Amino acid sequence: MESILNGRKLAVIGDPIEHSLSPLIQQAMLDELGLNAAYERILVSAGSVAAWLPAAPDLNLAGFNATMPHKTDLVPLMDTLSEDARMYRSVNTVVIREGRFHGHNTDGAGFLRSLHEEGIRPEGRRVAVYGAGGAARAVVLKLAAEDADCVTVCCRTPKKAEELTRAPNVRAVELGGQEAACALAEAEIFINCTPLGMQGVPSQFADFNFLDLLPADTPVCDLIYRPLKTQLLKEAEKRGHLAVNGLGMLIHQAILALELFADMPLDAALMKKAVMKRLLPALEGK
Repeated sequence: MESILNGRKLAVIGDPIEHSLSPLIQQAMLDELGLNAAYERILVSAGSVAAWLPAAPDLNLAGFNATMPHKTDLVPLMDTLSEDARMYRSVNTVVIREGRFHGHNTDGAGFLRSLHEEGIRPEGRRVAVYGAGGAARAVVLKLAAEDADCVTVCCRTPKKAEELTRAPNVRAVELGGQEAACALAEAEIFINCTPLGMQGVPSQFADFNFLDLLPADTPVCDLIYRPLKTQLLKEAEKRGHLAVNGLGMLIHQAILALELFADMPLDAALMKKAVMKRLLPALEGK
């Protein structure tokens, strides 16, 4: 296949970077497409991305993905920003063309695609979100932009979510309070954006009684994909809810990134199938 990526490199930068699944995911898609391009990890120390960036074109990079702690640091360094990157004030995908850097963020759109894949449409629906950190930002703002009826961010310190509440139809309430309980009772979609239950994170939900407040047909989504089924999702299934993990978001944000790198649309179903063949054994430890 003729492509602007043939003979070029792609990468993911971060600190730390050894844990990143991006090389496995992106290489699976590149191989499926028959593209002669390699994808690698590059350790860029925290706080040094501005010094590293000018040398990126000399590395034969057609672009790169960014993970923590560089997503926000890249924003002022870009020649152009996509609407989503500007809205989230975060860049996870950088396309390099003729020495210029074009910043994008595919997290929100990837999450939205993962919802649609499960038959979940956020338009006109009430959404309850746990957490107000970096993971929540793209999710909450994308849902608001997609005309969710109301997005209620439940967090320990609602003031920290004040910036999110500037978006239309977004409000922040105290986790465990009466307003949060009311939001759960009215929720048509529930999303966990906290790291509670993630592999390697010692903290877990104190209990799962809050799930009993949700209406019976409310889907329960967890952005976590390690493990594939968190205790939250197990408890949600026990109560009869549709349980959705973060694997779909992980894959679809990567597909969208590769579309930007390659400057062409991709068959999302075909790409996901190629990725799952390599990714599932890695996640299941096989």
